[in-house]
Amino acid sequence: MRLLFTLDNKDYETCTRTFVRNSARSIIIGNGRIAMVHSLKYDYYKFPGGGIEEGETAENALIRETQEEAGLLIIPESVRAYGYVHRVQKSTVDENECFIQDNFYYLCAVKEETASQKLDDYESEERFTLEYVDPETAIDANRYKDHGPKDRLMLEREARVLECLIKEGLFN
Repeated sequence: MRLLFTLDNKDYETCTRTFVRNSARSIIIGNGRIAMVHSLKYDYYKFPGGGIEEGETAENALIRETQEEAGLLIIPESVRAYGYVHRVQKSTVDENECFIQDNFYYLCAVKEETASQKLDDYESEERFTLEYVDPETAIDANRYKDHGPKDRLMLEREARVLECLIKEGLFN
């Protein structure tokens, strides 16, 4: 899978250990809009998806996480690798830890029927809601609105992936 870009805060020189947590994220485009999870509490957008569990393939994590967060049912045979983002930064929860993450993005189609969301506690508290939005709306929200305690690097990652999709003409 091709590297889309690297986000590196270069703020981890004092870290004594690393924590690696890779993720898989779905790119679902329809009628010039993109399926995004909107945090109503902090007003940001993210691609549906999440962490890859031990022993789980990226594709299986993609299918599971997209259903849990967004209620969307991915058609497995439609999944195509798009690219990944490499992210490195000091942990936001432990000053001695460096956080490393490869975020794997996949183009995919979904079934017409949906399932119920199965949100984690923090996702419920943030009121995660599926929205099909214009990509520019999500980019602007992630870059220019106040998101409280949310990690700005994660929000910028999603904005830059959206810009890659626009540049490659995937919304035409």
